[in-house]
Amino acid sequence: MQTAFRSRLIDALPFWLSLGMVPLAVLAARLGGWWFLLMPLYAWYLMTLLDAVLGLNEENPDADTPEAQLFWYRAITIIWFPIQAAMIFGAIWHATRSDLSGWEKLGLFFGIGVASGTIGIVYAHELLHQKNRMERWLGDLLLASTLYSHFRTEHLLVHHSWVATPRDAVSARYNESFFRFFLRVLIECPKSAWQAESRRLVRAGRSKFDRRNPFWRYAALQLAMLALALILGGWQGVLLFLWQALVAIWQLELTNYVEHYGLTRKYLGNGRYEHVLPRHSWNSTHRATNWLLINLQRHSDHHYKPDRRFPLLQTYGEDEAPQLPMGYPAMTFLAMVPPLWRRRMNPRVRAWRRQFYPEITDWRPYSRGDLPMPRGAL
Repeated sequence: MQTAFRSRLIDALPFWLSLGMVPLAVLAARLGGWWFLLMPLYAWYLMTLLDAVLGLNEENPDADTPEAQLFWYRAITIIWFPIQAAMIFGAIWHATRSDLSGWEKLGLFFGIGVASGTIGIVYAHELLHQKNRMERWLGDLLLASTLYSHFRTEHLLVHHSWVATPRDAVSARYNESFFRFFLRVLIECPKSAWQAESRRLVRAGRSKFDRRNPFWRYAALQLAMLALALILGGWQGVLLFLWQALVAIWQLELTNYVEHYGLTRKYLGNGRYEHVLPRHSWNSTHRATNWLLINLQRHSDHHYKPDRRFPLLQTYGEDEAPQLPMGYPAMTFLAMVPPLWRRRMNPRVRAWRRQFYPEITDWRPYSRGDLPMPRGAL
């Protein structure tokens, strides 16, 4: 059902739930102890509880809403980098000068990593898809604060082109555990991102080491973040920064694992696959977690229309896209326990195959990833 889009601040406020992480980080830094648990409890469990209470949101906003009416929705993504930077580097300055114990510092930066992964990288994802140069820079800064800058290239040039195919490392294979997926992604994605940028420059008649290669910017921004951590907190500050970055990356890749698990585009031969459709991403209309994750769970539409801003993303019924039984926070918890994950998701993948591709009887090449690739794809 499509509804008229409302652009008032009060209508956009549910998407500002991320700000609730800020006072919780301050409490954890000031009080120590187990207070850091409030951050993951807020982002994961409170939102999942609210999903159960508030239910689904199956309404679709008017996709033709002018961008001028999206200001209050865009604003939260624009202001988040200075907020996240203040949390990370303020906590480094405070923790390295406080009487917090070692485990309390690790707990604090675990919680901050939950914020920079659950919120920061999700906002970076929205920003890096935009044409506005300032927004793209803010996305780069958010990614640099988690030492995952290559995600921009990998996501735009590789993932969106090859999603739900063996060519895409972050499309989880059927029956693949998260832990195997995570290791594979950490190894393959930086390499594939570099290769994608190198091919782009070579096609333009330039060297892959040309100054236009964004990997120079990625390196400079990440080194600047590490240098600031060193200045504010010494080597302990660097280690705490690295810890929050690892937690953030873990959060991102858990989400990536859920988004496309077991889904594959039909192979057409000669290295070609069918066009990306809503059926190639798991869809979720759970209300509260979509507020926190700025509609990331309407992922079927994001891949179908990558340029569409988050307030205008559409949702789909079961006849067009596979549906997750819960929002991302609950699903990522299941993903950490492979037997529980397979018990819940493998039957859904098999049902998806029967529904959309009854003519395919042998799915082994899709699961193993041994379908032929176009020349020069790797």
